[in-house]
Amino acid sequence: MKPITILLAEDHTIVREGFRRMLELEDDFEIIAEAADGRQAVALAKKFRPDVLLMDIAMPLLNGLEATRQVMKALPTARVLMLSAHNDYAYVENAIQAGAMGFLLKQTSAHEVCRAIREVFAGKSFFSPTITKRLAQQKLSARPNQSRQSAAELTAREMEVLQLIAEGKANKQTASELGIGLKTVEKHREHLMQKLDIHDTAGLTRYAISAGIIESSVQLTII
Repeated sequence: MKPITILLAEDHTIVREGFRRMLELEDDFEIIAEAADGRQAVALAKKFRPDVLLMDIAMPLLNGLEATRQVMKALPTARVLMLSAHNDYAYVENAIQAGAMGFLLKQTSAHEVCRAIREVFAGKSFFSPTITKRLAQQKLSARPNQSRQSAAELTAREMEVLQLIAEGKANKQTASELGIGLKTVEKHREHLMQKLDIHDTAGLTRYAISAGIIESSVQLTII
């Protein structure tokens, strides 16, 4: 039987190696590519077209949420299983909106990770038990979340610029990372502030954290 091919996207080398060794113990799994950031994950997904992408939510240059959106746009049948150390509802909801079929906490057991991959490969959703409970509770008292609505209005490029701003990159660095002109970056930054009604870098950073675009630990390097 053909094994389930997996792309593993995780920026921490030791964590990525741990996942790879764990998954390689399963006869029906094959790791066909590894990515250390979101942009690499998108490029490798397009190249290798894996059955399942195991995607960390917080990665440099391009976070797992935006990487998932880009993968789903290029490969509509892709199956993405999101990984995170946090179970914040905003992270989970944004992952679902991006197209992820499941959400796993990094504290999840090896058995559950393998089960999740098989379930997602079969076309089913899979969430860590604590996430499932929170989703059920949230549905009972659901109200529109303004930050998620605002995030949905941002273009893919604006999301990339927002992440790099929140990671502390100056406009010149952002332009270099994205391969675009400085004036274009400034324009994207201006549009971001208008759309989100946020007019300083600290505010954009707080927004990026609340929307799950970056993790709160990044904040310490820029504010």
